[in-house]
Amino acid sequence: MHGEGNGEEADPNGGKPLTWITGASSGIGRALAIHLANAGERVALSARNGEDLAATAQMSAARMRIFPLDVTDRKATAATVAAIERWLGPIDRAVLNAGTHTPMSLEDFSADTARRLMEVNYMGVVHGLEALLPRMRARGRGHVAVVASVAGYRGLPTAAAYGPTKAALINLCESLKPDCDRAGIRLQLVCPGFVDTPLTARNGFAMPDLMPVEDAARELADGLERGGFEIAFPRRFTRKLKLARLLPYRAYFPLVRKVTGA
Repeated sequence: MHGEGNGEEADPNGGKPLTWITGASSGIGRALAIHLANAGERVALSARNGEDLAATAQMSAARMRIFPLDVTDRKATAATVAAIERWLGPIDRAVLNAGTHTPMSLEDFSADTARRLMEVNYMGVVHGLEALLPRMRARGRGHVAVVASVAGYRGLPTAAAYGPTKAALINLCESLKPDCDRAGIRLQLVCPGFVDTPLTARNGFAMPDLMPVEDAARELADGLERGGFEIAFPRRFTRKLKLARLLPYRAYFPLVRKVTGA
């Protein structure tokens, strides 16, 4: 871990709020980390790929510290949160963004794929919350943003493994929000649409309103500051999907086929 056990002095920017981002070695997590660091914020980065994580931190070495982590490891997640707070101070804001995607349709339906995505996308967030929430509750303050997806709104083609993990995150956040409000913890749900990242590149269908990852990072950063329970972008596309949630199945499935070409 950069920042632990290597003889570093205390963080010179220690008086500024600290954001912890998981899944920070690529995609939205990486772009958000760079955006926040360029804005002068302190950022702790976690991901499985230590080399990519270090490369991200080099973008703003004075404000980023890396803590490699596999979020599917419950004990390691707790230890990482403890190490961050020991070396950098209390985590003021966490963006639990780590996730993966493997397209899965009828032809390649696999319990192994579904289980792996649930372990990373859902349990990875649960492990982060378990480590963070007691600390924030004891302090009477904190801010957590959970990155789900519009794929959790309703079923989409080839998302038979991915979509359920994001639907579970949406339900989890809705269930936790009243308790977090009472504890002084600000909980936000992030539901991106299609963003141009290595994960969405795996999709084999047309992706409406595909968004550059830098634009997505700006939207997410603005949403973190603006408040409100849900941060959803791009707005035009996510509004359409919210309306699609109200459609009966006889109208929904033909619409999905038309839009995606699946």
